[in-house]
Amino acid sequence: MINKRLLIKHLLAHNDENSFYDKKRKITLSYKEGKAKFLKHICALSNSNPNNNSYIIIGVDDEDNHIVGVDFFDDSKIQNLINAYLEHPPVVNYENIPFPHLSNDKVVGLVTIRAINKITSLRRNIWKYQAHSVFFREGSMSMPNNKQLDLKDTNSSTVSAIENHAQNNIEHTLDGVFDFLKSRQDFAPQYKVFKEYFVLCWSGLEKKNKHQNYYSRVDIALINEQVRLFFSTLDEVTITYDDNTFSIIEYVNLGLQGANKYCQLEETLINFNNNASYTIKTKLLFIPPQYDKKILHHVYNSNNALLEQLKIDAPLNNHQEFDLKNLPVTYLICHLHGFDDAISKLEIAKPFLKKYSLEVYQLYKEATRILRKIKYS
Repeated sequence: MINKRLLIKHLLAHNDENSFYDKKRKITLSYKEGKAKFLKHICALSNSNPNNNSYIIIGVDDEDNHIVGVDFFDDSKIQNLINAYLEHPPVVNYENIPFPHLSNDKVVGLVTIRAINKITSLRRNIWKYQAHSVFFREGSMSMPNNKQLDLKDTNSSTVSAIENHAQNNIEHTLDGVFDFLKSRQDFAPQYKVFKEYFVLCWSGLEKKNKHQNYYSRVDIALINEQVRLFFSTLDEVTITYDDNTFSIIEYVNLGLQGANKYCQLEETLINFNNNASYTIKTKLLFIPPQYDKKILHHVYNSNNALLEQLKIDAPLNNHQEFDLKNLPVTYLICHLHGFDDAISKLEIAKPFLKKYSLEVYQLYKEATRILRKIKYS
């Protein structure tokens, strides 16, 4: 089993960007340009490595390889994006890898592109890239290919050696468990061994509500691979497990004008198998709360007026400050009820919310995260 933290270290230490490895300070999948560039790199790496894995490391400074980290990215639907836009799409995994020197809310993103030994191309237009375009890697660049592309195996031995050097061992596993228990000691850390092989650690603030235990500020990590499986500073989740499975049901707090309720968003089920393997499956459970259209029109117009206040940096009274905290989620609710411009308004609000306060900006990121999960499902 590969220790993903070690893998990242080996890739950074021994290789410049090349035909099987790329690094990025960050990626943005909220806009077509960001999606297009990401798909271009996936396409190019897949074509350049028909018989071995390729990797993209996210959260690294290009110039000096300094690991700066990015936000936890929990979009398990990223494969849906790949399948929608690429012909012969490779299997792509995005994993969140914690590093000791980063704050708890930061990780390094590791994208793994599995070899398929087929030519991958764009299935349809996106941004400035045309349908049927084919890309390949030339050094550190993802370039368009205007000629007949011949798939060549040039990296298998190199990638195999790197992956072999990143294999996990019992020392790394024990160190990972102790590090987790120490760093999460304020949030009741626990661990469980599955199938005498996998070690899963989790922590969170527990509270009971109507005979149900909920956890907030949840952190869940698979120690063998040094992969963070779940992290949230806002949501509440329920956790259940037996000898073979570990289940997480995520709830989101939605409502209008302070009348909120918890709605199920998604279930993540981790199955541990007898052959030293595991699978992670997600299932969307979300049913949006229903509201009268007249009430939503009033809320939508109030949000728009508040956004205009933000644009001119006008001072807000106490009531407006309360409404501002609800602005991201109310725009989300309006979008779910057919208000076509609600999400574009939310995107316009982003820099102003970020400037106003970290708390409000976190609420914005939570709303867009929910939207992303719903959209790709």
